[in-house]
Amino acid sequence: MKLLLINPNISESVTELIRLEAQRSALPGTEVHAQTAEFGVAYIETRAEAVIGAHAVLQSAACHASDMDAVIVAAYGDPGLCALKELLDIPVIGLTEASVSEAHLYGGRFSLVGISKRIGVWYQEVIRAYGFHDRMASYRGLNASFSDVGRVQDERRDMLLDLCLECVEKDGADSIILSGAPLAGLARDVADRIPVPLIDGVGSAMRAAQSLVALGGIHRHTGSYARPPRKGNRGLSTELQRLFHPH
Repeated sequence: MKLLLINPNISESVTELIRLEAQRSALPGTEVHAQTAEFGVAYIETRAEAVIGAHAVLQSAACHASDMDAVIVAAYGDPGLCALKELLDIPVIGLTEASVSEAHLYGGRFSLVGISKRIGVWYQEVIRAYGFHDRMASYRGLNASFSDVGRVQDERRDMLLDLCLECVEKDGADSIILSGAPLAGLARDVADRIPVPLIDGVGSAMRAAQSLVALGGIHRHTGSYARPPRKGNRGLSTELQRLFHPH
């Protein structure tokens, strides 16, 4: 099977982190293809940036998803996820929906640890929309700068670990999601230093996508996720026009 992972941010270093962690979670015979957004910001932190990231996700899928078996929106907060589910007849998985589902299976309450304080508000809004907010113990984010978003897990590793321990000791978390593509792979490296399960969104999404592909195709002819009706448009790229109206 062929899986497309779309980084909605423009950071190539983060795309490489995503690709490496996806390869570690790939089953034999699974091909991993990672793409970086053509436009946008270095890392999504606000609602406005998430809207731009959603557009970038649709554009990337329009250009690269035609021969794929599933697509993963590889940023926490899942920008563009629900829209892309409307447009594709293959599984589309987001890091947030996959990781909170995995946390649910572990039982109890989960916390999120991320790369900034501000980003936590948007994350919580997304998790509330998914219906998991009552299971969320807390969000804790870095309150420190970093030189490169692709190196934040190395530059601020001790701080991130301290936040994880605070989630357990102060917030009562039964599992912790390391939220955000820039933290891809960190859970594997530090799992033995945290007393509850650590969840990596890329790994969660890979496992979910591969399971859904194994179940077979998706055929939607009605309902809220059916393909949008044909209508006039202006200013859309040629690729996006084909994505909305493939025939």
